[in-house]
Amino acid sequence: MDKKTVIHYQLLLHKQWKVYIAATEKGMCFLGTEHSSMDELWKTCIKQFPNCKLLEAEDELSLYKEQLVEYFDGSRTQFTFSFDVRGTIFQMNVWKALSTIPYGASFCYSDIANKIGNPKAVRAVGTAIGSNPVAIVIPCHRVLGKNGSLTGFSGGLDVKEKLLSLEKISYK
Repeated sequence: MDKKTVIHYQLLLHKQWKVYIAATEKGMCFLGTEHSSMDELWKTCIKQFPNCKLLEAEDELSLYKEQLVEYFDGSRTQFTFSFDVRGTIFQMNVWKALSTIPYGASFCYSDIANKIGNPKAVRAVGTAIGSNPVAIVIPCHRVLGKNGSLTGFSGGLDVKEKLLSLEKISYK
């Protein structure tokens, strides 16, 4: 019988920030913004880890909470913890490309498509970005429209605006 993957989860509240976080023993597997819910956390975790057990965290998520608080306070520009995310090869390539966007910078969808060597896959890149299970730490908020305009964000455009403002990224 397969061993169940244990996933610890918690709601992190810090100043005006509200995020849901979850992690396996290998790394963060979910980060949802204030528009997320426990139901979304559960569905995302089950999709990635069909045979999982969710447990509310006490101290197990302290590393993630500490780094997120530092980021929200403006003193951290890079996360150093591991991820445990599952997706298609295409999604994983897109998420890896997103991870190379530096703090305070922005790319457009075609930049990401070019970076993964598939310049015609701009729409597919957008879909893969929208299914990123660890928003913020794999920085999908740093992707703007070709003309620098604010575009979709699965965590809510208001949250994307707060994140861009935090990082001092200008947009139209």
